[in-house]
Amino acid sequence: RKACCFFLLSCASHPPRSQFDPLAPLPIHPPPPAAQSGRRRPDSRGFGRGLALPGVGNPRSTAAATMFWRMTGLSAASPVDTILDKENFTLEELLDEDEIIQECKALNTRLINFLRDKAQVEQLLRYVVEEVPDDAEKKRSFKFPFIACEIFTCEIDVILRTLVEDEELMDLLFSFVKPDHPHSTLLSGYFSKVVICLMLRKTAPLMNYVQEHPEIVVQLVDLIGITSVMEVLIRLIGADETIYSNYADTMQWLENTDVLGMIADKFSSSDSPEVHANAAEILCAVTRCAPPSLAAKICSPSFVGRLFCHALEGSRPKSVLVHSLSVCISLLDPKRLASASYQAFRSNVSHGALVTASPETVDGMLESLGNLLNLLDTSTAENVLPTTYGCLRPPLGKHRLKIVEFISVLLTVGSETAEQELISQSAIKRSIDLFFEYPYNNFLHHHVENIIVSCLEGKRTELVEHVLNECDIVGKILAADKLSSLSTESNGPTVPSEGKTPSKIGNVGHMTRIANKLIQLGNSNSTIQTHLQGNSEWVEWQTDVLVRRNEVENVYHWACGRPTSLHDRGRDSDDDDFRDRDYDVAALANNLSQAFRYGIYSNDDIEEAQGSLERDDEVHLSNILFSCYLHTILAFTAIKC
Repeated sequence: RKACCFFLLSCASHPPRSQFDPLAPLPIHPPPPAAQSGRRRPDSRGFGRGLALPGVGNPRSTAAATMFWRMTGLSAASPVDTILDKENFTLEELLDEDEIIQECKALNTRLINFLRDKAQVEQLLRYVVEEVPDDAEKKRSFKFPFIACEIFTCEIDVILRTLVEDEELMDLLFSFVKPDHPHSTLLSGYFSKVVICLMLRKTAPLMNYVQEHPEIVVQLVDLIGITSVMEVLIRLIGADETIYSNYADTMQWLENTDVLGMIADKFSSSDSPEVHANAAEILCAVTRCAPPSLAAKICSPSFVGRLFCHALEGSRPKSVLVHSLSVCISLLDPKRLASASYQAFRSNVSHGALVTASPETVDGMLESLGNLLNLLDTSTAENVLPTTYGCLRPPLGKHRLKIVEFISVLLTVGSETAEQELISQSAIKRSIDLFFEYPYNNFLHHHVENIIVSCLEGKRTELVEHVLNECDIVGKILAADKLSSLSTESNGPTVPSEGKTPSKIGNVGHMTRIANKLIQLGNSNSTIQTHLQGNSEWVEWQTDVLVRRNEVENVYHWACGRPTSLHDRGRDSDDDDFRDRDYDVAALANNLSQAFRYGIYSNDDIEEAQGSLERDDEVHLSNILFSCYLHTILAFTAIKC
């Protein structure tokens, strides 16, 4: 506020424009007389009394500057200090003041000494955790809880210390998670922010309190359907790399609890999709960042079997299967392992080595593979989904899509047992069939393409022959490309609309990518090369259709203004698309600056309405502001020198 007043006073007291050129250099010392300079002498006080600094320019400026800072009208007191000056004031008066958070962050001593008192901390907690009556004022319902939460998250040590060192206050805070307590979404978010703040700043006292009250963990698990409570639970069990990196001892007691089992049982005890999604989120976080002992538990065959037992119950919602498979995918996905390894190395977290899924864990997953593949059968389903191109009888569904993704990830593990089991149970063949039965599901096409590429790029010839022969990927691509639209005589799940021209199939792009991959790998794999050359229909289609299609779809040959590269590139070089483009960055920057300098992109209509006089005033004001800034910099430099 003082700086703003200082600046405004200096601008208001500048000489008239006829007496002073804003763009002229401002002298540090008094300028020469007007007779010598040939122009009217500027005011020796510079731009104004407020800008004069001690030791610079006319000595009278120093006195003027001192007088400026002594003017009480230009140095207004904070509204918070005004309230604190009163003999009798309440906490609500402070919470109603808009500048209280700013004063807390500025460490206002009087304010902090008032807020650190137990009575005030207790009242702040009640705003955070207690519901208000329906007829309460809006300030009590919305503003006061928000301000109270923000005061705690300012991370003022004395206030947090008052909270964690008092048993009654901690009991009041965690009374929010009791079963008989209402849990609104708004207060759940405030409760989560306060607890996470304590985890970050008062880790040891908080964990000691939770250890002495183990029922808190059970109560948090019971509220796992609330996303804010889920965030608390993730950090509480150590599944966040930003917390507990230096407090490994505080996590030892939690490793002896069955918190992971309680979370997994939520798949069976609740029908809420939110509960299933949040439970899976916590378990996936454990696989990434949790201490080794907890990660070892979730990777054990018994725990994986527990998940599949809940997922394959016939009476359970499909969301249980979807989110249970998400946890298994998180255990197997090599991208997840690489990312977690890098994060652990970068942050130097002392959690220990990452625990990966053991061969026994993979074998435990394969025991339920047959039951999963039965769910891919669409012949007995009766539900129908109308679409713009026809109808799906039945729709693919999230659960079938997640099963195909699970098969795709299993192939990336490198387990010979898993590969053999996928071949023997026709899991790969069924996935490829779904690729052509649902020609408009791009998510499915992406996963099936990964399955095919993993098989073709694998070291085992048995996988390659299975895709080429038993799955007949080449024949199916040729047949689908020949039709190029939905068939009205097909008995598949995708049925075109009656009375309309059948739509073009939507998986042509993925088929083209797979075909190009076959040709690319055929150059180094004799099995693929022999199979392709032995199919005369493929050779003809490659020459007449595929080559021409690749030429049309090669964006580097387009003549529509798209940036071109110095040389043509293969279709699989996406990673290097932006490295060799012929961009003139300097010219682009110059053109951009010229455009803005001369107002090419300005709103001409608005400027013309304002008139030339108003524009001149705006230019004059901008010049004044720039000169004020320049004068201050020069004066400050003179003092330093």
